Amino acid sequence: MVKVEIALPGQVKADALALPVAQPLGGDGAAIVDEKLRGLLARLVESGDLRGEKGEALLLHLDGELQAPRLVAAGVGKREDVDADALRTAGAAAADALSRAGGTLVWLLDESLPVPLPEQAAALVEGTIFGSYSPGRWKSKDESRALEQIVIGHEDTPELRAAVERAALLAERSSRARDLANMPPNELTPATLAEEAEQLAAEHEYLTAESLGPDQMRELGMGALLAVGQGSRNEPRLVILRYEPPEVTNKDVLLGLVGKSVTFDTGGISLKPGSGMQNMKGDMSGGAGTLHGIGALAALGTPVRAIALLAAAENMPGGSAFRPGDILHAANGKTIEVINTDAEGRLVLADALWYARREGATHVMDMATLTGAMALALGDLYSGVFANDGEWLERIVEAGKRSGDWVWPFPLHPRYRRYIDSAFADMKNGSTLREASPALAAEFLHEFAGDGPWAHVDCAGPAFIERSRGDYLLVPGGTGWGVRLIAELGESFA
Repeated sequence: MVKVEIALPGQVKADALALPVAQPLGGDGAAIVDEKLRGLLARLVESGDLRGEKGEALLLHLDGELQAPRLVAAGVGKREDVDADALRTAGAAAADALSRAGGTLVWLLDESLPVPLPEQAAALVEGTIFGSYSPGRWKSKDESRALEQIVIGHEDTPELRAAVERAALLAERSSRARDLANMPPNELTPATLAEEAEQLAAEHEYLTAESLGPDQMRELGMGALLAVGQGSRNEPRLVILRYEPPEVTNKDVLLGLVGKSVTFDTGGISLKPGSGMQNMKGDMSGGAGTLHGIGALAALGTPVRAIALLAAAENMPGGSAFRPGDILHAANGKTIEVINTDAEGRLVLADALWYARREGATHVMDMATLTGAMALALGDLYSGVFANDGEWLERIVEAGKRSGDWVWPFPLHPRYRRYIDSAFADMKNGSTLREASPALAAEFLHEFAGDGPWAHVDCAGPAFIERSRGDYLLVPGGTGWGVRLIAELGESFA
């Protein structure tokens, strides 16, 4: 974990200084950039080498009279448009520019920017940690040097320290979720995911973990979740984490978090195309965000009760695999005709949603890399959210804006329900209709959401990316999406 500190420039031995640079240029780092450095920046602006464009990072080597041997001038775009995402992107660009240097980076804040200093510092810390993340832990040789310490070069205040420490914690938890999503499927199975949950729970006094195996799930009637995992020698699990802090703001609220955790998805009998199938290790990214999201609530001491459920299975073809045409019996008593074994995410979520309500969850949110159509619709920035309650929907959307895990509302409407009608069972797990597949999936899940506020978040686009996103997510793979959203959502009840 990268250490984070607050100290005035010059009080810490720095390997590099960094400052956000906005357009039009001038006034950057106003109070703390010395005149020699200001003159250098002015010359770079005049020459056109420094433009302040969002995501731009100019690495300069300084002489010994200044406070560090290097300076990174990181662009944040137009001054009036600077927001937390622009600053996160600057943080990542600085980290990338220093990837072969490592050491201690001191950020110089700019009071002329339209973002208050605590939020400015938090976004820079978050972005720098995101940008320094490397997915290559399985390489035999990694020539990059990770940053060891980030220092906010400013006078220490309680408000500034609280913002910086929270940002560092959430970025670190997001990195842990990224590690899980990037773990190869020969290492991460439903059973090892359960072990990861137990290890996380051991770190926190008020967080507990357990998991249900096939026999226990069979006793509960979880035929949907069991079916998805029955073709694999790696048996399915329902992983359950409970966060019960000693003091809560509202004892009537139990936040229910459900994460799709398909540790590898071949599509089953309805086999996926081979091209790109290696990325299906990321089909548990919703579960990774859910796991480390509830861990973040525990680490922050958020005064809200929460339960997290990871519906974990490996979807494989084989002699014991479930088939198109099978009829499954879910835990809530409803029957499902399988028409496509590659529509497996909604099946594992169905039984987990029922379990969340069984345990008393009052406000439920599931997160899942569910439909490719959602990624086509929103790309790799926004997730789509469907909800049966307007207030709950708005709470999630606002939490997304504050956290940087953006969500966009989509319609949940009963007229979509007829497209999953089945002649043989209560419903089918998909449709031959080649349109509105995210909405049809949401209507399917609605059948298992029980009474009370529920939302389905389809994070197929931003949770696992195949290339750099061009902002603070610089490398392909898991993004840790959902950790920050859950933290903000939990705090909205505090």
